[in-house]
Amino acid sequence: MNELVAIVEDEDDIRALVGAGLKKERFRVREFADGRTFLASLRVEKPDLVILDIMLPDTDGFAVCRGLRADRVTAAVPIIMLTARAEESDRVLGLELGADDYVVKPFSPKELGARVKAVLRRAMPETARAQVDTGGGLVVDGDTMEAFLEGARLELTRAEFRILQLLCSRQGWVFSREKILDHLWGDEKSVTDRSVDVHVKHLRDKLGAAGRRIVNVRGVGYKFVLPAEGSRSP
Repeated sequence: MNELVAIVEDEDDIRALVGAGLKKERFRVREFADGRTFLASLRVEKPDLVILDIMLPDTDGFAVCRGLRADRVTAAVPIIMLTARAEESDRVLGLELGADDYVVKPFSPKELGARVKAVLRRAMPETARAQVDTGGGLVVDGDTMEAFLEGARLELTRAEFRILQLLCSRQGWVFSREKILDHLWGDEKSVTDRSVDVHVKHLRDKLGAAGRRIVNVRGVGYKFVLPAEGSRSP
């Protein structure tokens, strides 16, 4: 392990605990006590992963997450939210904004280290992923982890792209929400089926009219259909 992990946490003891645990796992670590200092550091070095507290002294982690995902330079950087806020609504919001995982305090440093490794594994590009032309002007490129609609690049989060990639891998095939969750987070998932619906809603919005090709199969999950079928969908 030589990846750089940025820890954005205002509590000194927690920041030190997380940093010490990750250094034992041979990660490089940079620590930040507030959002402003962290964001300024991005002009110098981009981390491979960010561990982000929600309640920061100068801003909140949701705003930082939103800003990272809106910037093309940092849009693909994995984010793990580390917070005392355990409500499902906060989890869903964090994932909706593009976080890759959500860990609630108190936490096990060993488990957090495992989650960091798992998120980084999922972020690594797989080999030999083909470009898929789904028809209707939508192309999904597994090599670059990008999707294009009528030649224009879509600004998708990693979770949105992976859902689209999975659905397009077998057009017309119904994928259950549980299968989609497994594809996104594997055994480390700690969120509900609702998070899938949130990601799909945002994915449909970004696809515009082509979003109708993602069809909800009531009580089961989602499928991606041919352009002609999507035009008939409600």
